[in-house]
Amino acid sequence: MNCNMLRLAHPQQRLKPVAAKFVLALACVAASAAALGQAYPSRPAKIIVPFATGGPADNYARIIAQRLQESLGQPFVVDDKPGAGSVMGTDVAARSAPDGYTLLLISNAHTVNETLVPKKSYALLRDFVAVAPINYSDLVLVATPGFPDLTLRDLIQHAKAQPGKINYASSGQGTPYHMAGELFKSMAGVHLVHIPYRGSSGARTDVLGGQVDLMFDAVTTMAEQVRAGKVRALATTGAQRSAVLPDVPTVSEAGVPGYEATIWLGLMAPKGTPRAVLDRINEVVRKTVNLPEVKQAWAKQGAVPLVMSPDAFDKYIRDDVDKWARVIKTAHISAD
Repeated sequence: MNCNMLRLAHPQQRLKPVAAKFVLALACVAASAAALGQAYPSRPAKIIVPFATGGPADNYARIIAQRLQESLGQPFVVDDKPGAGSVMGTDVAARSAPDGYTLLLISNAHTVNETLVPKKSYALLRDFVAVAPINYSDLVLVATPGFPDLTLRDLIQHAKAQPGKINYASSGQGTPYHMAGELFKSMAGVHLVHIPYRGSSGARTDVLGGQVDLMFDAVTTMAEQVRAGKVRALATTGAQRSAVLPDVPTVSEAGVPGYEATIWLGLMAPKGTPRAVLDRINEVVRKTVNLPEVKQAWAKQGAVPLVMSPDAFDKYIRDDVDKWARVIKTAHISAD
């Protein structure tokens, strides 16, 4: 569109000079934004992944990067920058140009860190804008084989009768597994003792070995152990039953209505990234996660596609920040 050629159709429709200039300016802005969206990208872009190379987040980011490259015609490189519970890589992304050529892979570790790590150099909602969600994965609450054979409702009553006598393991302070446990404690009104480990493997080993009573763990990781009878599944943590363990009830239906604690992933960009660029990336991600082959592959890993507009995803992130802030403050959790 050539903004200098903008004319009204009829003389009687002509506006006063000031109003006409305003209309012209709006038209030019809209035309420029549309042109920017169509021109993007004109050079390689990158997705910063602030998590370990080879882990689930890294693998999902590479799938999205490949699809972005195929759809938009420029390389999208995955740049792994793990460290400090996602803080290091996120700080690099926050200081990047807001031009759409640097994206950040985020998870609910980020929404937890907003409250858990208040002294970090960036603020998620201040320094980034939402682009698109990718997927979410359920956790499963398992009990060691020697633990009493209880339903989740029975467990809650048992825990209320013996406050502080039952413990649960996690992969560390502030991790999704820990936060799932603290949310359960808060919503069920029970006192369980948290035993943090340095990573999931040690926690998992001790649950399998009977040294710890309970654990919230990734559903795909524990599903094999559940089927083998090495642990007992009490409930999964999503809003609906997991396709990986369809016979296991959710925490919500088994005794704690409204409970939900999943591991989710999405993309954000530095604040100021043009909306036309956000919309273009969102469109590609939306199509990618809805591909039948992608859905099938992810279902085997317990991952369910998430589809939202940038605005809806922004609200989702803000709600998640508020949710975990309440849990952290109620449980007096610190990063130390």
